[in-house]
Amino acid sequence: MPRRPTAPTAPPSPAFEHASSAAPAAAGGGRPLRILLVRDPLDADPLNVDTIRAGLATAGFTDVETADAGMRLPDAIAARQPDLIIIASESAARDTVEHVCVSTQHAPRPIVLFTDNDDAERIKAALSAGITAYIVDGLRAERVKTVLDVAYARFQLDQALRAELDATRLKLAERKVVERAKGLLMKERGFSEDDAYKRLRSMAMERGIKLVEAAQRVIDVMA
Repeated sequence: MPRRPTAPTAPPSPAFEHASSAAPAAAGGGRPLRILLVRDPLDADPLNVDTIRAGLATAGFTDVETADAGMRLPDAIAARQPDLIIIASESAARDTVEHVCVSTQHAPRPIVLFTDNDDAERIKAALSAGITAYIVDGLRAERVKTVLDVAYARFQLDQALRAELDATRLKLAERKVVERAKGLLMKERGFSEDDAYKRLRSMAMERGIKLVEAAQRVIDVMA
């Protein structure tokens, strides 16, 4: 008998709920969303994977394949190139969760975990490992599309925030390089701060390179 579902343990904000309708039911080019359903081989009492597949089919997700969370999972992911991964794990075993997350670290994808384990520490560990949505106590067919759409929307927002953070860190690192090069020019050549900056900018324009690259060349020569 299918288990009765509950809402995600950490419900998304209203912004996620409104964004869910924007999540794609199909991937680029109009093809169906490609889903990989990962079974936990460590389960003593496995969740009913057929029930999950039926729920996906009812929701209109027909391009679904199944694989075990084992040593060959990275190969399955590389061959399948899924748009979204679902884990069916009765115990939410840490090894299984980490194995799936590590297998996708170079090409992040939304990962939804269906489990019967509502242990707070296990939930925290799974979300920290990279799980996008942690769904406790099964799946109801009529809710599966909403669950996956919200997970997809949350994943997209997380990726945008990560990209913004990476860009900020890069700008800070580049600024430090430029400031160091300016300091060297001021110390070794007696330039004012403004003249040192103009010199770096002139070098960059003359050589057709970025300001930070010109600064790094000054550091390489003068440091």
